[in-house]
Amino acid sequence: MTSERRLKTILDGGRYFEGPRWHNGRLWFVDCMARTLLSTSPSGERQEHAAVTDDTPCGLGVLPNGDIVVLTMFRKRLLRFADGKLSLYADLSQLATGTIDDMIIDGQGRAYVGDLGFDLPPPDGRGAVGRIILVMPDGSARVVADGLRFPNGIAVSSDHRRLVVAEMDGACLAEYDVAPDGSLRLRGRLGRTSEPDGICLDREGSVWVASFTEDTFIRIGRDGAERERIAVPGRRALACALGGTERRTLFCLSAATSYEDLRKGKSASRIDVVEVETPGDGYP
Repeated sequence: MTSERRLKTILDGGRYFEGPRWHNGRLWFVDCMARTLLSTSPSGERQEHAAVTDDTPCGLGVLPNGDIVVLTMFRKRLLRFADGKLSLYADLSQLATGTIDDMIIDGQGRAYVGDLGFDLPPPDGRGAVGRIILVMPDGSARVVADGLRFPNGIAVSSDHRRLVVAEMDGACLAEYDVAPDGSLRLRGRLGRTSEPDGICLDREGSVWVASFTEDTFIRIGRDGAERERIAVPGRRALACALGGTERRTLFCLSAATSYEDLRKGKSASRIDVVEVETPGDGYP
């Protein structure tokens, strides 16, 4: 069902916001096109923390000690932001077979990174070649899932037993059981959503999904049924995160753009918020 909830814009004027993560009373995110690491307060007080000068930032994660990790897509690196500076955290250029896109870090400091399996822009007939790479706190990395059709947003439950990844080309969510060592076992696929992008979990196990081409944020239950949708008409839904003092504030990142506009570097991004009943769970 379509929600009557009213979105409130807290931050406008960006180019392409991605990777929202609630941390320490602020929403952290990147502007991919402006190549910056940013944060905002719930009321929209924006702060720029760092510039990524040589690549496009996308996914984010938060280490247990509070340091931020920024994924850069084409050089296939994870960068740690600490003490006001970026430094190399992990180099995946020898392991990733394609552009890396989104990522999440769980409460044990394990980073799950989406490897598209091909280089952007997407080639025709690319197939189910995407993978998930696990980067452990000691720096070791290995592939823990494959056969994905454009892995995008990733979320991990607070008990570290469930991982969900949006398959943008597969128009669904892939759900995995997480083993104690971080390995993944495919449980199945749920939901039907047009080009799912960023995602987050709530305490009922539902998944909020940014549906890029439906211009909508959709809540999908554990059974795969649609529970609610919040529309952003005329705007591409990019990513979402639950934050705020009780984690009931849904931060909705969107952009006025299209695939044609993106090829020309044209995009205008903003962040809207709306209060929801069920609080957030896990990471992000």
